[in-house]
Amino acid sequence: MPFTLATWNINSVRLRAGLVQKLLRDEAPDVLCLQECKSPVEKIPFELFAAMGYTHWAARGQKGYNGVAILSRIPLQDAGHIDWCGKGDARHVAATLENGVTIHNCYIPAGGDVPDREVNEKFGHKLDTLTEMRDHFRANRPEKSILVGDLNIAPREDDVWSHKQLLKIVSHTPIEVEHLTNAQEAGGWVDVTRADIPEGLLYSWWSYRARDWDAADKGRRLDHIWASGDIAAAGHGSRVLREARGWEQPSDHAPVFASFDL
Repeated sequence: MPFTLATWNINSVRLRAGLVQKLLRDEAPDVLCLQECKSPVEKIPFELFAAMGYTHWAARGQKGYNGVAILSRIPLQDAGHIDWCGKGDARHVAATLENGVTIHNCYIPAGGDVPDREVNEKFGHKLDTLTEMRDHFRANRPEKSILVGDLNIAPREDDVWSHKQLLKIVSHTPIEVEHLTNAQEAGGWVDVTRADIPEGLLYSWWSYRARDWDAADKGRRLDHIWASGDIAAAGHGSRVLREARGWEQPSDHAPVFASFDL
């Protein structure tokens, strides 16, 4: 069953429901995973998306913060969630498609501004979340699985506009990259995007602070699509919909796509 999947940090699903509709109408992915929905589940406008054929969903939410949702044209079954660090944050939801593929939709903590857990609790929370992910996937080696989401780390030198200038900036510090790599390797996850696009600068996030984000182009690749080793070779067609960052009242993230022939 071939299908196309997209992941997008929407930065408020209710505020940007129209942009979600635009993406579904113009790009028509079979599955769309959203992060930072910032809404209780009961207030997510699923009826708008169902009217466009996305009648299946799984979600976890909370008021004003975090929140993850999976919208699908393909029947799916809610496969539960993991409460990383036991904080009750809505940062993970899983769903299994009718072909048996399980999708993990994740939103890793941003980590604050100071890359030092001794003075910045948010940074410690980020590292601890990644450590729990590592341990979970080491104990529960994923098969026929896809992990997507805003992982809030740009791991490679060409995933940021300036490796040298961002080495001490949260999202690209060596300790974060190490923790993310450990989680990835523990689960045998393959970075589908970089398997498809192995070379060159590639970004999915541009700060709101830039006066002209497009011209400045100081981006980072914070949004990822991974696949378990047994199905990674089925992934193809990876791309970032950069133009979405320029839509009216946009998220600061752009959607990332991949297709799978399974």
